[in-house]
Amino acid sequence: MSADEVNQRAQTVEAYRLWWQHDAHWYQGVASRFGQQAANEINAEALRKVAVHVGQRVGRRSGPLPDSGDNGKDLEELRRRYDECGDRMFPRELRNASTEVEDEGEGEGEGLIVLTLRRNFAITMVRMAGSLEGYRCPCTDIHAGWSEGLGVTLTENRAESCLRDGDKACRLLMRVTTPVAPVALPAPVASPATEG
Repeated sequence: MSADEVNQRAQTVEAYRLWWQHDAHWYQGVASRFGQQAANEINAEALRKVAVHVGQRVGRRSGPLPDSGDNGKDLEELRRRYDECGDRMFPRELRNASTEVEDEGEGEGEGLIVLTLRRNFAITMVRMAGSLEGYRCPCTDIHAGWSEGLGVTLTENRAESCLRDGDKACRLLMRVTTPVAPVALPAPVASPATEG
């Protein structure tokens, strides 16, 4: 990688950080004017809309979800798509996360995908803006949006632990209907500037 490419990447990461800082201050402004609950609700709604769009783009790029008859293999592909959604929405420099399939939903049933988040830049920015008290993480809203965009039915979507609460990591559980059969994806969300 050339020095110019490294410098451009550093500038891009700095732009991400500035936008996250803006977002944290915006959140703090809404909370102080309209209350913490309103700020949490608006934040979750906005992030879910972005997450649906990201899931749709990953779905279009990756093609239909597999229906190989092997739940483990199909869930592993879905896990990979969740990782891609996370990487598109939050650059690796701003978070440390991984997903794994913990339950392959043998036969007809449900499979469990677990996302573990060891560092979350949003929490850092909200803490720096002085708004961590009363802040509600929108992680489950983001995962619901990714799932909707990917055309996946969640039967469980919850946080088992959270960095915001002082835990060492967020452990987020997404239980999906198996087999992970392809379903019709929702119509794309219109955006004035979309990438392929």
